[in-house]
Amino acid sequence: MKFADFVCGKAIRANLEAQDKEGVIREMVQALLDAGKIDADEQESIVKAILKREELGSTGIGRGVAVPHTKHPSVEQLVGTVAVSKEGVNFSSLDGEKVQLLFLLISPPDRPGDHLRALENISRQLRDETFCRFLKRAHSAEDIVQLLDEADNNQFGA
Repeated sequence: MKFADFVCGKAIRANLEAQDKEGVIREMVQALLDAGKIDADEQESIVKAILKREELGSTGIGRGVAVPHTKHPSVEQLVGTVAVSKEGVNFSSLDGEKVQLLFLLISPPDRPGDHLRALENISRQLRDETFCRFLKRAHSAEDIVQLLDEADNNQFGA
């Protein structure tokens, strides 16, 4: 699975304004709503589902990265977005570091394979220090889209 299979370019945010975990999740879900990828009447339910998943254990996986995600019956296919926080956000990460790179995923409950493949792809790409460094320095959504495309085309070491 590639980023192009699930990341909505119109929902990418290169400079998050939110300063805390819930705010970041809300801002990213709002970006998906603004891009027409989720229904307005499901927005709060999706936010709550992601926050409930966070209660099980932080999706802040370390090295400045978090992958908040959930399964939700309102989506028919896997959808996601990417955001960068220049300041970093406390996400209760495993390593205690602030999070700068966020990949948010929402998948239908009946498609667990897609969900897992997307998480695997994100995890694999984020092991590449160069990819992470460039993402953290991205100035626009267009820059991020280009980096994701380059990652999809194996232009990084992952």
